[in-house]
Amino acid sequence: MTPGRKGAIAEAAIAAQAIRLGFDVYRPVSEGGRYDLIIDVGPRLLRAQCKWAARRGDVLVVRLRTSRLTPHGYLRTTCTAAEIDGVAAYCMPLDRCLWLPIEEFAGQGHLHLRIGPTRNRQRSGVKWARSYPLGAIAQLGERVTGSHEVGGSNPPSSTSQRPSSRAASSRV
Repeated sequence: MTPGRKGAIAEAAIAAQAIRLGFDVYRPVSEGGRYDLIIDVGPRLLRAQCKWAARRGDVLVVRLRTSRLTPHGYLRTTCTAAEIDGVAAYCMPLDRCLWLPIEEFAGQGHLHLRIGPTRNRQRSGVKWARSYPLGAIAQLGERVTGSHEVGGSNPPSSTSQRPSSRAASSRV
């Protein structure tokens, strides 16, 4: 299977899972940006880069580097929190989607997540795939506090429209 096909499958599976979880999902109009999907978790829009997670025995391997061809050859980079909010990864053999917050994995070229125990029973420093379900993004929406109202025109009296009853009730 080609890398492009794997990416398309991962993107579609992640979007479908996010929709099943009750989130709205949006796609950028043009290609080549740092994120592949925008996932609306309520008070936040999360920029997600979609990746294929390969299964190697009891380990999922996610390549976090991006690579693109430039006039000077291939440019390999990693993403930062300024560019994306997280990596959404899909493992086809397990039919499982993961959410990897970029704050935790920024700058890493690849990631190994355990789905089974280590051979030497090591527990310290082990990253478990079960700790990163895609559904965990719902918690990101709950972390936002404070007022998120749109102020409108300035001064407010410069508009003649009154807020709708729906907008007024959402402020309570």
